[in-house]
Amino acid sequence: MLSRVANSIYWLNRYIERAENVARFVDVNLNLLLDSPMGVAQQWEPLVLTTGDLELFRESYGEGTADNVIRFLTFDPKYPNSILSCLQMARENARSVRESISSEMWEQVNDFYFMVKDACQQPADLDLSEFFLQVKTSSHLFAGVMNATMSHNEGWHFGRIGRMIERADKTARILDVKYFILLPSVKDVGTPLDELQWIALLKSASGYEMYRKRQHRITPQDVVSFLVLDREFPRSIQFCLLEAERSLYQITGSSRGIWRNPAERALGKLRSELDYITVEDISQRGLHEFLDDLESTLNDIGIKMRETFFALEVV
Repeated sequence: MLSRVANSIYWLNRYIERAENVARFVDVNLNLLLDSPMGVAQQWEPLVLTTGDLELFRESYGEGTADNVIRFLTFDPKYPNSILSCLQMARENARSVRESISSEMWEQVNDFYFMVKDACQQPADLDLSEFFLQVKTSSHLFAGVMNATMSHNEGWHFGRIGRMIERADKTARILDVKYFILLPSVKDVGTPLDELQWIALLKSASGYEMYRKRQHRITPQDVVSFLVLDREFPRSIQFCLLEAERSLYQITGSSRGIWRNPAERALGKLRSELDYITVEDISQRGLHEFLDDLESTLNDIGIKMRETFFALEVV
C-alpha cells in the first residue's frame, strides 16, 4: 500500500473520531448544566485548557463564556480541531483516496460534513443536545459503514489504528476536564454534586449503563478504573490500545511481545504499562499527572506512526 493512501485513511478516521469526541467533550458540561443544582457556576474554560489551545482561544474570543467556547470548539473554521474543521479535513482525506475506500464511506463522510456545515449557518436556532447527538450518531454510522463495506486489509487496519489512538487520547482528555472542574471546589468532593459530575462524565463517554452493570455505586476510583483500565468497554483507554496494537501487528506481521519498529515499541510499551498499573497507582501518582503523561505518550505514538509508515525518506 502507498504511504500516501495509508496516511489519508489513518487521518480520515482520526478526524471523524476527533469530531465525535469534541461533541462528547462539550457534552460533559451540557449534561452538568442540566443536572447541577441552581446557582452552581458552570466552568467552560477548562474544556479549552485541556485541548492545549487556551492561548489561541483567548486571542480570538477573550472571555471563556459558554457561547464562545461552544463556537470555538464546534464551528470555528480557523481552529483546526473544531468539529467543522475536522470534518472538512476528513472529507479532503476521503476525496484523495476515493479509489481505495467504498463509495458508501465517501457518501457518509460527505453527508456528515454537510450536516455540520448547514448547522453552522444558523447556530442561533440550533438545539445543541440534538446536534451533538447527530454528530455522535454520524460518526458511529461511518465506523459501521467502513467495517461493513471496506475490505479488512492494510488500509482498514491503518484506519482502525487512527480511530483507536484518537479515542484513547480523547477519553483521557474528558477525564482531565473533570479534574480541572473540581480544582476550584475541592469541598464538593464526595457530595451529591460530585456524583452528578461523574455520572455526566460517564454519559458523555457512553459508559454510564455499562458501568452500572459492573458497579452499584459511583466512586471516582471505580470510574477511573472503568475508563482507563477496562479491557472490554470500547471507549476505555486500555481497550483502544489493545485494538490499535492488534491492527498494527496485522500490518507488520509481528507477534505480541516483539517489536520491529519504533511505532510497535511505543504502542506496546504503553499498553503493557496499563496491563500492570492499578487505580491505586494512578491515585498515588496523581490523576492529572498520569493523564498528562498518557496524552504525551499517545502524541509520541502518533509521531512514531508518521515516521515509520507515512513520512518520505531521503534516499
